[in-house]
Amino acid sequence: MASLDCSADQLAQLLGPNTTAAAAFICGKFSDVNNKFNDTNYAVDNTYLLFSAYLVFAMQLGFAMLCAGSVRAKNTMNIMLTNVLDAATGGLFYYLFGFAFAFGSPSNGFIGKHFFALKSIPTQLFDYSNFIYQWAFAIAAAGITSGSIAERTQFVAYLIYSSFLTGFVYPVVSHWFWAADGWASAANTGNLLFRSGVIDFAGSGVVHMVGGIAGLWGALIEGPRIGRFDHSGRSLTLRGHSSTLVVLGTFLLWFGWYGFNPGSFFKISGTYAGGGNYYGTWSAVGRTAVTTTLAGCTAALTTLFGKRFLSGHWNVTDVCNGLLGGFAAITSGCSVVEPWAAIICGFVAAVVLISCNRLAEKLKFDDPLEAAQLHGGCGAWGIIFTGLFAKEEYVNQVYQGKPGRPYGLFMGGGGRLLAAHVIQILVITGWVSATMGTLFFILHKLKLLRISPEDEMAGMDLTRHGGFAYIYHDDDESNKHPYELRKIEPAAPTTIITTN
Repeated sequence: MASLDCSADQLAQLLGPNTTAAAAFICGKFSDVNNKFNDTNYAVDNTYLLFSAYLVFAMQLGFAMLCAGSVRAKNTMNIMLTNVLDAATGGLFYYLFGFAFAFGSPSNGFIGKHFFALKSIPTQLFDYSNFIYQWAFAIAAAGITSGSIAERTQFVAYLIYSSFLTGFVYPVVSHWFWAADGWASAANTGNLLFRSGVIDFAGSGVVHMVGGIAGLWGALIEGPRIGRFDHSGRSLTLRGHSSTLVVLGTFLLWFGWYGFNPGSFFKISGTYAGGGNYYGTWSAVGRTAVTTTLAGCTAALTTLFGKRFLSGHWNVTDVCNGLLGGFAAITSGCSVVEPWAAIICGFVAAVVLISCNRLAEKLKFDDPLEAAQLHGGCGAWGIIFTGLFAKEEYVNQVYQGKPGRPYGLFMGGGGRLLAAHVIQILVITGWVSATMGTLFFILHKLKLLRISPEDEMAGMDLTRHGGFAYIYHDDDESNKHPYELRKIEPAAPTTIITTN
């Protein structure tokens, strides 16, 4: 909000002679009112950001429900615990290091170097609400990775990778593309990559690609779950135990995405074209919610009919994943594209997801939640999409301070923005591969990554967490392991025979 100015000398000229004291008094009151307006403006924007942060954090519940429903019942307690610890571990490490590495300006283009443990917060640019919001994003990236390596990963490996991802790997990427002095940030108006910078508004690359590629390496190094592929290499389905939880988790994630995308404006009270009219940041926030909705809905319907054509079934789990793929894709350009373009984004995102899943089967890649394909593949498409469809008017409104910057190729803006986004895809892939791929490989060599075959067959809830989440028989193993339930309260030593 622009400050309101009042000069006692100017006012005295209007009021006449011998009115200097009265003019000073009036201007003083006028200044007090102006300060109240400014305070209210800050309060409204911070309240909006905090509310958005709470929505994004609620996505952790959505992740937990989605993960729980997508795994077999014998691993439910394990995957739920990992989701809780993603938030808890991420909170501590993002507080100590992550926020500083991401937004600790002034710094260099690679990594931040201030605000460790929130020292010197609040400032004019950052308040505590900014930390809460960015922390919710960081743990979302960690939650994506946990889905890729579910049902076969040692618990200590979760703790190590989650700390490393939220405390270092993810913050460095977010500094590159979101910090004011990041080398590829659209906010770095003094040194824009290809004169445009990268427009990754809410994180198709920064969040989704980072989590997806980390999960890709974890799943590749671990290998597929036992029974996912038979001896001839044919794909076998290991179904999750609860479609109900999958749908519940999907709706919770959908709800949270309205904090994820529209909340990334950080404020709602900004004005365009000098203010004083019906159109401002609040309109852009609403448009962002609309594009988010349309992309997800289109992807869901495309997946529904696409999978029906390919498999002959109306599969609710596939539709839920398609919906989320549309959301992951639109996250990059949600604020700078027209609603009709979001429909194109969602349609292609569904095609990308279906194609990635078919490729994964051919390569014998096993990701229980399709997280690498969904977040990595659809996230990469979303980055390309923004480089093609970003609208000039919206780009200049959302990214002010550098008028005339490039916009989408298909909208007449040339190829500079698209080129910057191709660079983003390449550097995120390289960075996450070099860091998280190396970490998973070290854990594998130290035998800290994958559980034993015996524990995997029996289920991690029983062997690692003291019992089942609830009494339930998996269809694929209810006849193979009749001893499992007896192990809860053993009455006598039992001989266990493991069959292949």
